[in-house]
Amino acid sequence: MKKLIAALTAVAALALLAAPAAARAGEKFLGKVVKIEMAGPEAKVATATLQDEAGKTVAITVQDKLTLDKFADKRITIGDDIKCKYEVKDGKNVATFFKKPGGC
Repeated sequence: MKKLIAALTAVAALALLAAPAAARAGEKFLGKVVKIEMAGPEAKVATATLQDEAGKTVAITVQDKLTLDKFADKRITIGDDIKCKYEVKDGKNVATFFKKPGGC
């Protein structure tokens, strides 16, 4: 019985240690759009540069069609506030969430 409790305690401790690493897998950023680069009107990828209030900038690669459509028809433009979540993949910050704080 003591071995079972010790094993369960060890598993629980490892799970608690692993949780912060999993939480850091995705980064969050809130800032203004300062630049949008699209390869063309039918682009399947774009890069949006965001800047926070402290002046920190981050380039975000956007691949989802809905956000690309919003860039193309100017629903998201330079100067707009954006909430963004992204993951680093192959050295690029790839958006998993990219929206205006109030929607859009």
